[in-house]
Amino acid sequence: MDAKIFLLADDDMDDREMFCETLEEIDKNIICHTAENGRDALGLLNKLLIQPHLIFLDINMPILNGWQCLEKIKNDERYKEIPVIIISTSSHQREMDIAQKLGAIGYLTKPHDLDELKEVLHAITSNIGPRLISTLKNLEAHKPEYIRAL
Repeated sequence: MDAKIFLLADDDMDDREMFCETLEEIDKNIICHTAENGRDALGLLNKLLIQPHLIFLDINMPILNGWQCLEKIKNDERYKEIPVIIISTSSHQREMDIAQKLGAIGYLTKPHDLDELKEVLHAITSNIGPRLISTLKNLEAHKPEYIRAL
C-alpha cells in the first residue's frame, strides 16, 4: 500500500509526538512530518520530494502562526490544492470562520481524550482524497465538539 504523507505544524512537542504516534497506531503506512512553527512547515514543504496528502496547522505558534502559514500555503501555486485542517485548543466560531476564509477544509479542536483523537484521525486518514470533505461533514454531525467541516 502507498504511504500516506501528513505534515503537522504545532509548537507543542508533546502534542506533536502524541499526534504522530496516534497516526502510526492507526496506519503503519502513514508518514508524519512535523514542524514546530509555520516557517519550518513551509521550509519542510519546499524540501519534501512528495507533497503531503494533508496538512494540520496549529493556530498559536511562534515565528509564523497557523493563520500566516495557511495564507502562504493557499497563495502558493505549488501547495494551494493540499487540504489543510486547522487544529487548536479553542473552539470559538470566530477562529473557525477565519480558517474557512483562509482556505482550510476543517477545524479540529484538540480532544483531551486520546481515544477521541484516534477515532477522529482514523476517519480522516481512512478517507484521504475525494471523500475527505464528506467524511469531515459526517464527523461534524457525530462529533461537533471536536471537528467542523468548513
